[in-house]
Amino acid sequence: MIHRVFSTLPTFKNLTFRPGLNVLVADRTAESTDRQTRNRAGKSSLLEIIHFTLGANAGQDSIFRNPPLTDFEFGLEFDLGPQKVIAQRSGDGSAKVYLEAANTADWPVAPKKDDGTLVISNEHWKDVLGAVWFKLNSLGPAGEENNHPTFRSLFSYFVRRETEGGLRHPERQSEVQGTWDQQVALSYLLGLDWTVAQKVEQVRTQEKALKELKKIAKEGALGDMIPSAGELKTQLVLAEEKVSSLRQTLGTFEVLPEYRSFEREASAITLEINELVDANTIDEQLIASMEGALKDEAPPAETDVDRVYAEAGVALPDAVRKRLEDVREFHQSIVANRRSYLTAEITAARQRINEREGEKQRRDRRRAEIMRLLQSKGALEQFQALQGELSRTDATTASLRSRLEAAEQLESKKVDLSIKRGQLAQRLQLNLKEQESRVVEAIRCFESVSQALYEDAGALTLSPTPHGLEIEIKIQGQRSRGIGNMQVFCFDMMLMRLAANRSLGPGFLIHDSHLFDGVDERQVGHALAIGAKQARESGWQYIVTFNSDNLPRTFPSGFNLADHVLPTRLTDARDDGGLFGTRF
Repeated sequence: MIHRVFSTLPTFKNLTFRPGLNVLVADRTAESTDRQTRNRAGKSSLLEIIHFTLGANAGQDSIFRNPPLTDFEFGLEFDLGPQKVIAQRSGDGSAKVYLEAANTADWPVAPKKDDGTLVISNEHWKDVLGAVWFKLNSLGPAGEENNHPTFRSLFSYFVRRETEGGLRHPERQSEVQGTWDQQVALSYLLGLDWTVAQKVEQVRTQEKALKELKKIAKEGALGDMIPSAGELKTQLVLAEEKVSSLRQTLGTFEVLPEYRSFEREASAITLEINELVDANTIDEQLIASMEGALKDEAPPAETDVDRVYAEAGVALPDAVRKRLEDVREFHQSIVANRRSYLTAEITAARQRINEREGEKQRRDRRRAEIMRLLQSKGALEQFQALQGELSRTDATTASLRSRLEAAEQLESKKVDLSIKRGQLAQRLQLNLKEQESRVVEAIRCFESVSQALYEDAGALTLSPTPHGLEIEIKIQGQRSRGIGNMQVFCFDMMLMRLAANRSLGPGFLIHDSHLFDGVDERQVGHALAIGAKQARESGWQYIVTFNSDNLPRTFPSGFNLADHVLPTRLTDARDDGGLFGTRF
């Protein structure tokens, strides 16, 4: 339990606490105005001081780094195991905690002496608190495996802070608390196998990594680095087939040093053959033309001049007849010469064609020899190009093989993780069965507390799922903000009782006044009576802060609130009325 809260700040209002229920009230006095609410009286600051002295981080936005406070120490006197301990810490020296303790032999880290005063680093102080209050030192070194229960995570369920969103969800002590941290912490506090939640988080982390990797590949940051294993298998088969074909080609490839010379000779021969063919075509056209002319070549038609003259009754003179004979002979001579010329030209053309055909056949045979040679052997640069293509294809094949292996591992990993999730769900289900007595105790405790507050009792359900332990809380009308807050109250009462039964926890539970915002006055009165009874029966301390005008006036029979109100009262009506005794 907490015995007192104090500070070296001269204006600070030191607070002394008793066993059982303690109610810290902030009064609304006649001097208060509408703008002077009790929100600055320091009720929530009490929770901050307790967290600060018990290891909370003190960042730049911490109230203990505020210039008017940073040089002063804030202290807590409380029970730590079987002894009273005093812890003091300042904003300016937040890395160290100064202690007063009779016996530190059983602590996992022994504090050192500084000018006769015990001092310990804040990190080691958390180790001490975790070991004594929550037996965390029995879990083994945290470095062996991540996601262990931590003191700060467990402790924050017992001193919830409204500023951190700790009053919004029963199963979370902070709005930013991770699912894994929630599951690990509550499994530990309820006496369940918290390592299941640890393993589930490891699976969740690996699944997230796989998802991010696939997302990057899909968005193109890695191109098609990781397509499906089926696609890669097809690409690999085709690449391997190409490599095999190239190897076979290179294995039978013969290099012809004069390849380009023979290639040029074959091209030249082809041009020459084409020229011979063209010349033959011209001569064939010439032959056809001359043969046609030869057929048309004939002497002029002879006219029977004598008969014509005879029919005319005129005798043809001998001189004329002689002249006609000479003309006839001349024409016959001309025709004979023409036919002889045409025949000679035709013969010459045919001779040229025959000669060209012979030359064409000779050159065609030479070209065939060259082509056979070029087909059986290749050029050196062609061989080198084939070698380069083989190297590139071989490298592509090796890359595809590696990518296929990676893709198969990814897809196999996804299946493995799904199997692990199922196995962890089974393991959690078995653990819930093995720890049935603790599960039943938690369910009954929650039900009894909610039954005292509402006509219809609420229900607490613990379920094993592939995503870890699922905690569901149902209270009639839970959409109401007030009833939602009472879910937190019932859950905390259940958690405090189970922790006390197992000798776990700090031995105190603190609720900020914000927990009761929007709650019906009768339920608030019953809640305070329940808290007082639970604390008395189980031997722990319950501290609550309240605004005076929100204090309930109706209580169960036998409960007197005045017996539990602290003598020190706060107010924001004056600058010195708050917990710190000064306005800053």
